Amino acid sequence: MRAWVFGDDVDTDVLAPGRYMKLSIEEIAKHCLETMDPSFAASVRPGDIVVAGRNFGAGSSREQAPAALKHLGIVALVAQSFAGLFYRNALNLGLPAVVCHDATRIRNGDRVRVDPEAGKIENLSTGETLACEAIPAHLLAMVRDGGLLAHLEKRCNTISS
Repeated sequence: MRAWVFGDDVDTDVLAPGRYMKLSIEEIAKHCLETMDPSFAASVRPGDIVVAGRNFGAGSSREQAPAALKHLGIVALVAQSFAGLFYRNALNLGLPAVVCHDATRIRNGDRVRVDPEAGKIENLSTGETLACEAIPAHLLAMVRDGGLLAHLEKRCNTISS
């Protein structure tokens, strides 16, 4: 529930540097955000969230960018806005991405709780509750199933039963 805060226009090459694309996701994740915060990959803990400004995930459509964050244990992304392909890739991998116009009110290290269904973020460090855009129910179901592939597999198994 610790917030890692970054600014505007964080691109996919910062999240999953191109020079590591031929390596495993475990290796790519070790370099996630290293040019912005060299300690990030080694210090992030399961359950933490990433908070950013505008246009988070800009750049190429590489799926490894949200995959690296998920591999490191990030449980949610909060930003003022997301690049469209990145947003969908995150949801497809089962990583909630929540649009919050007041994301900049969250400070690095704040303890936060994200409720993508209700469309709110509770900042446990300040006591403030921020409104955000709720993730639509059909996408939230996919995220809860673990992403697109797991969701489709579940649906196919339900149909064939």
